[in-house]
Amino acid sequence: MEDKIAIIEGPPPTFKVSNEQWILGLNESPKLENIVVTHLRTFNGPALVERCYRAWSKGQSIHLEFRASGGYLCNAPIAAARYVETGEGHVLLLWVRLKLEDMEFIGDVEAGGDSKPGDDFDQPDLL
Repeated sequence: MEDKIAIIEGPPPTFKVSNEQWILGLNESPKLENIVVTHLRTFNGPALVERCYRAWSKGQSIHLEFRASGGYLCNAPIAAARYVETGEGHVLLLWVRLKLEDMEFIGDVEAGGDSKPGDDFDQPDLL
Protein backbone atom coordinates (compact mmCIF):
# COMPACT_ATOMS: atom_id res chain seq x y z
CA MET A 1 0.00 0.00 0.00
CA GLU A 2 1.38 3.39 -0.94
CA ASP A 3 1.08 6.26 1.49
CA LYS A 4 0.55 9.89 0.54
CA ILE A 5 0.70 13.42 1.82
CA ALA A 6 -2.13 15.41 0.28
CA ILE A 7 -2.45 19.17 -0.12
CA ILE A 8 -6.01 19.80 0.97
CA GLU A 9 -6.38 23.53 0.45
CA GLY A 10 -4.63 26.44 -1.18
CA PRO A 11 -3.16 26.96 -4.62
CA PRO A 12 -1.12 24.31 -6.46
CA PRO A 13 2.38 23.93 -5.03
CA THR A 14 5.31 25.75 -6.57
CA PHE A 15 8.28 23.54 -7.40
CA LYS A 16 11.86 24.59 -7.88
CA VAL A 17 14.62 22.51 -9.46
CA SER A 18 17.13 21.81 -6.72
CA ASN A 19 20.83 22.35 -7.52
CA GLU A 20 22.11 20.83 -4.30
CA GLN A 21 24.87 18.25 -4.73
CA TRP A 22 23.41 15.71 -2.30
CA ILE A 23 20.35 15.37 -4.56
CA LEU A 24 22.41 13.23 -6.96
CA GLY A 25 22.58 10.57 -4.25
CA LEU A 26 18.80 10.17 -4.37
CA ASN A 27 18.78 8.84 -7.92
CA GLU A 28 18.25 5.10 -7.72
CA SER A 29 18.19 4.29 -11.40
CA PRO A 30 20.30 4.85 -14.50
CA LYS A 31 17.60 7.19 -15.84
CA LEU A 32 17.98 10.61 -14.24
CA GLU A 33 14.78 12.17 -13.01
CA ASN A 34 14.37 15.77 -12.03
CA ILE A 35 14.20 16.21 -8.30
CA VAL A 36 12.41 19.39 -7.37
CA VAL A 37 11.69 20.95 -4.00
CA THR A 38 8.55 22.55 -2.65
CA HIS A 39 7.85 24.32 0.64
CA LEU A 40 4.48 23.72 2.30
CA ARG A 41 3.01 25.20 5.46
CA THR A 42 1.70 22.58 7.86
CA PHE A 43 0.41 22.30 11.39
CA ASN A 44 2.60 19.31 12.32
CA GLY A 45 5.83 19.06 10.32
CA PRO A 46 7.43 16.43 12.58
CA ALA A 47 4.49 14.03 12.12
CA LEU A 48 4.58 14.34 8.32
CA VAL A 49 8.33 13.78 8.18
CA GLU A 50 7.88 10.77 10.48
CA ARG A 51 5.26 9.34 8.07
CA CYS A 52 7.82 9.55 5.28
CA TYR A 53 10.51 7.86 7.37
CA ARG A 54 8.15 5.06 8.43
CA ALA A 55 7.16 4.34 4.83
CA TRP A 56 10.78 4.34 3.65
CA SER A 57 11.92 2.10 6.52
CA LYS A 58 9.31 -0.47 5.39
CA GLY A 59 10.56 -0.25 1.79
CA GLN A 60 7.40 1.53 0.67
CA SER A 61 7.03 4.71 -1.31
CA ILE A 62 5.17 7.82 -0.26
CA HIS A 63 3.73 10.41 -2.65
CA LEU A 64 2.75 14.05 -2.61
CA GLU A 65 -0.80 14.39 -3.93
CA PHE A 66 -1.82 17.81 -5.26
CA ARG A 67 -3.89 19.53 -7.88
CA ALA A 68 -2.04 21.12 -10.80
CA SER A 69 -3.01 24.60 -11.97
CA GLY A 70 -5.38 23.03 -14.52
CA GLY A 71 -7.23 21.21 -11.75
CA TYR A 72 -5.76 17.79 -12.56
CA LEU A 73 -4.93 15.48 -9.67
CA CYS A 74 -1.18 14.73 -9.61
CA ASN A 75 1.08 12.43 -7.60
CA ALA A 76 4.83 12.76 -7.23
CA PRO A 77 7.07 10.31 -5.32
CA ILE A 78 8.71 11.97 -2.32
CA ALA A 79 12.49 11.47 -2.34
CA ALA A 80 13.39 13.41 0.84
CA ALA A 81 11.63 15.40 3.54
CA ARG A 82 12.42 17.73 6.42
CA TYR A 83 10.66 20.50 8.28
CA VAL A 84 11.70 23.80 9.79
CA GLU A 85 10.00 25.88 12.44
CA THR A 86 9.24 29.47 11.57
CA GLY A 87 7.52 32.25 13.46
CA GLU A 88 4.34 31.36 11.59
CA GLY A 89 4.48 27.60 12.21
CA HIS A 90 6.06 24.62 10.50
CA VAL A 91 7.23 24.58 6.90
CA LEU A 92 7.59 21.17 5.29
CA LEU A 93 10.30 20.84 2.64
CA LEU A 94 9.65 18.00 0.21
CA TRP A 95 11.96 16.91 -2.57
CA VAL A 96 9.90 15.01 -5.14
CA ARG A 97 10.69 13.22 -8.38
CA LEU A 98 9.13 14.64 -11.54
CA LYS A 99 9.61 13.34 -15.05
CA LEU A 100 10.19 15.92 -17.78
CA GLU A 101 6.74 15.36 -19.28
CA ASP A 102 5.16 15.79 -15.83
CA MET A 103 7.04 19.05 -15.33
CA GLU A 104 5.61 20.39 -18.58
CA PHE A 105 2.12 19.23 -17.59
CA ILE A 106 2.26 20.80 -14.11
CA GLY A 107 3.71 24.04 -15.42
CA ASP A 108 4.69 25.39 -11.97
CA VAL A 109 8.37 24.41 -11.95
CA GLU A 110 11.05 27.09 -11.63
CA ALA A 111 14.70 26.59 -12.51
CA GLY A 112 17.65 26.75 -10.15
CA GLY A 113 18.16 27.50 -6.51
CA ASP A 114 18.59 25.70 -3.23
CA SER A 115 16.14 24.66 -0.54
CA LYS A 116 16.46 27.36 2.11
CA PRO A 117 13.01 28.18 3.50
CA GLY A 118 11.70 31.45 2.17
CA ASP A 119 13.99 31.69 -0.86
CA ASP A 120 11.91 32.63 -3.89
CA PHE A 121 8.75 31.15 -2.42
CA ASP A 122 5.96 33.63 -1.79
CA GLN A 123 3.43 31.75 0.31
CA PRO A 124 3.85 28.07 1.19
CA ASP A 125 0.78 25.96 0.53
CA LEU A 126 -1.22 24.63 3.46
CA LEU A 127 -1.36 20.92 4.22
